[in-house]
Amino acid sequence: MFKIKTLAIAAAFIIPNIHYGQHTDQINSNRPGETMSAFAVGKSVIQVESGIYGIKENHSLLNYDANGFGVDMTLRWGLFLEKLELIADLQYQYEVFNSSLINPDRSAFKQTVLGAKYLIYDPFKNHEKKINVYSWKANHSFNWHQLIPAVSLFAGANITFSNNPYYFSPNAAISPKIIAIAQNHLGDGSWVFVTNIIADYIGTDYPSYGYGITLTKGFNRNWSGFLENQGFKSDFYSDAIVRGGVAYLIADNIQIDASISSSLKTTPAIVYGGIGFSWRYDANYKEVRMSIDDGNSNKKAKRRAKKTKRG
Repeated sequence: MFKIKTLAIAAAFIIPNIHYGQHTDQINSNRPGETMSAFAVGKSVIQVESGIYGIKENHSLLNYDANGFGVDMTLRWGLFLEKLELIADLQYQYEVFNSSLINPDRSAFKQTVLGAKYLIYDPFKNHEKKINVYSWKANHSFNWHQLIPAVSLFAGANITFSNNPYYFSPNAAISPKIIAIAQNHLGDGSWVFVTNIIADYIGTDYPSYGYGITLTKGFNRNWSGFLENQGFKSDFYSDAIVRGGVAYLIADNIQIDASISSSLKTTPAIVYGGIGFSWRYDANYKEVRMSIDDGNSNKKAKRRAKKTKRG
């Protein structure tokens, strides 16, 4: 999961009296990780996150090898509300096998998910980090507030077409998918920790339950890196995957990335690596700014307005 959302959070602490909306100065992409961040792209913002990857499989029990490639794309659209985001997540994969026990090749949309994400709780809203002008130690002590995560919920549906070789049934189906999302900004804001708890293919013969945890580090304005662990379990297929990679910010609205992933089991053992890009269109975005003090500023403004009228 990714990106330089870290800089925007740091800015929020530097200017404590103003809270901005979901939109950040630089693109906030989930690539090249697989976890979903808690924050939306911002109202009226459209974002495309896409990439290509190569995959290699080896099954120690069925004694087969496979090689292939895939294309994935996530479309994100901030609609109606600053906290709401519509999401389309698509993945197409093609593989060639060298075993007579398995079809010589298979290709299909491995994943087609449509849904929406909503930010339930934002720990930075109505929070002011106060500066102690008398104590350097107080200003640099551990900030316990950063342990409170932003919390979002994704709800959507898997759409599976008939005769899909990556699905456990030859019949077309639609099944619910739910993700609980937590996101923490740690240290000086350059560390981001994301947790996903996933319930997938709900109500089918083989429901799947899993998790994803991602730790991202922003090295500077342009470079960031991440480590990720993803696991899922069902009676149809279970696995655990480790993943790592880097992202580079070309411009405020364009990011490129590279990553490599590996499964932790040998039935099958899977290794794949890929490259990708993310692009954001935010020309229609209007900045959202809200006062986060205790209301004294509003009261003072009203008193000033009354005095002006009297004068």
